[in-house]
Amino acid sequence: MTPDANKIIFGSSDNTIKVWDLHRGKELRTLTGHSDSVDSVVVTPDGNTIISGSRDKTVKVWDLHTGKELRTFTGNSSGVKSVVVTTDGNKIISGSRDNTIKVWDLHTGNCLATFIADAMIHCCAVTEIIDDEMIIIAGDQGGMVHFLRWKE
Repeated sequence: MTPDANKIIFGSSDNTIKVWDLHRGKELRTLTGHSDSVDSVVVTPDGNTIISGSRDKTVKVWDLHTGKELRTFTGNSSGVKSVVVTTDGNKIISGSRDNTIKVWDLHTGNCLATFIADAMIHCCAVTEIIDDEMIIIAGDQGGMVHFLRWKE
């Protein structure tokens, strides 16, 4: 959902991302570009950008207003199951079926860090960034919860 609660965005098994107007109950646009199911989507805090994670092993960045694909992040050997964005809107955290948690720079596309878990990552969360440090929380297939401290 967008920060203003006017739109809802969701990924689909048909490899697309749908943007819907919640007040009118109308689909606004369909974003295409992934080659496999889209398992996770998130909107940046400013409400302008969509981040998607897909079974096609990529994280994509989209302009919410135009639907244009802005950037693709590659580097996973298996599908991306979860994506979250930091509270400052500058970094993306992704969790993958390849047991990795990655920290990405939203603006450059660079992978800043990679952490390896014991099993496939199902979900991720991130705390507010304080003194350039954040806590990444990730849940894996084995039921483990990983708390990772990362400082830029």
